[in-house]
Amino acid sequence: MEARNPRRWWILVVLCLSSLVLVVDSMALTVAVPAMTEDIGASAQDIQWILDSYILVFAGLLLASGSLGDRFGRRKVMIIGLLLFGAASLAATFCTSPGEVIAVRIAMGVGGALIMPSTLSILITVFDEQERGRAMAAWSSVSMLGLVGSPVLGGVLIDHFSWHSIFFINVPVVALAVLAGLVLMPESKGPWLRPDPLGAVLSAAGMTALVWWIIELPQHGAFGGPFGGRSGITLAVAVVALGGFVIWENVTTAPMVPLVLFKHRDFSGGSLSLALVQIGNGGLLLVLTQYLQFVLGYSPVKAGLAFVPLAVAALAGNFAGAGLAAKLGNRLLVLAGMLVMAASFALLTTVSAGTGFAVPAVALGLLGLGAGLAMPAAVGALMGTIPAEQAGVGSALNDTIQQAGTALGIAILGSLLSSGFAREMPAGAPEEAKHSIAGALAVAHGDAGLIAAAREAFTASMSTTFTVSAIGVLAAALVATLVMRGAKPEAVATEEREAELAA
Repeated sequence: MEARNPRRWWILVVLCLSSLVLVVDSMALTVAVPAMTEDIGASAQDIQWILDSYILVFAGLLLASGSLGDRFGRRKVMIIGLLLFGAASLAATFCTSPGEVIAVRIAMGVGGALIMPSTLSILITVFDEQERGRAMAAWSSVSMLGLVGSPVLGGVLIDHFSWHSIFFINVPVVALAVLAGLVLMPESKGPWLRPDPLGAVLSAAGMTALVWWIIELPQHGAFGGPFGGRSGITLAVAVVALGGFVIWENVTTAPMVPLVLFKHRDFSGGSLSLALVQIGNGGLLLVLTQYLQFVLGYSPVKAGLAFVPLAVAALAGNFAGAGLAAKLGNRLLVLAGMLVMAASFALLTTVSAGTGFAVPAVALGLLGLGAGLAMPAAVGALMGTIPAEQAGVGSALNDTIQQAGTALGIAILGSLLSSGFAREMPAGAPEEAKHSIAGALAVAHGDAGLIAAAREAFTASMSTTFTVSAIGVLAAALVATLVMRGAKPEAVATEEREAELAA
């Protein structure tokens, strides 16, 4: 192996800043949902599109952007993405309607798709097997700091200014990341390959259509009509485009995506288990934020601080996992972490309107600890199977699978939450009060009975969604146990690369 880059830890700082901006935006926006709903008159569907339009574009463009980074330079693609993300964030501060917010979220999704694959691909090319665990722990830990810091900062900004200001906090972070990237980071790219425009178009069309179909599931029901009408056409486009993409990538001489990666057990097992975890986690933050603000009556700042147990425990899990992975192997660490995560969701199913915050705090601590142990180990295992020259598109492939899982999780859990809430509300309640807890509290006008009924209905439907989350994480643990390799990370990487050369 080549000598270690003497500036690798400074490069890690740039990568952390670049990832931080995505976390800051996501968490601050989640806390801002109630204030945004009231100010711009956004419906429940508008809010879902504000959240999901970003995911739709992000997932649709990940593979193409990862390939662009490998071909044209990962630093270049990352900085372009940061500039676009920052410009869209600045534009969001002037939005006055749901449509405008959705438009800037789409632009931010394009920028995010350019940023994310580059950060992880640069990390695995800069750090060798011995240091990669520590680097990934630091990278994940900075994201955790953003997880706890951005909601609190967002809440302070909302209390003193408006929800628009939560987008503005992205701008200085982006500026710092761009400056540091230009000064500290060398360019890296794979060997030149012939472009694959057909693969790029098919992957973008297929993933966009698939995520769009998933997002529309709550409107049609999981079983009551997702295959007919416009929804059926969208699904057909997804199946045809993604099927064509797989066929094309296997026959073209210069494939954009190395599908051979799925022959590696750590890559396929790690990706699938992470996707299942994302399905379980999909609606967690949105659901809990509504519980904290609408059921417990927390302010945005207090709601942000409520996630401290999650972030602190995840930090502990990250650093503990960095040392344990070398001793236990990634598979056992992933299994242990995911079982802890499943236990946290099981605990959340016991929450009622009168529970308060003690039980959710313990559950968030368990969730953070489990995720801190499992997620870096799963990502480290699968990234260790990717050749350096394909690091960008390989990491993008993993990101794409996870984003599809996130979109599916939000769609399924969101549908369960809304349908369960409507079902649990009293038959005599106003029709507007049956759509969401925010709607119920808005039309209650001090009616203590209606307010109490809405809170009970919300927590009852919330328990159902967390039951599904627990099942999803348990399925992920099972996949990780059966598919992933049990060897130490270094041994797995060596075996996989030897098998690749032999093939």
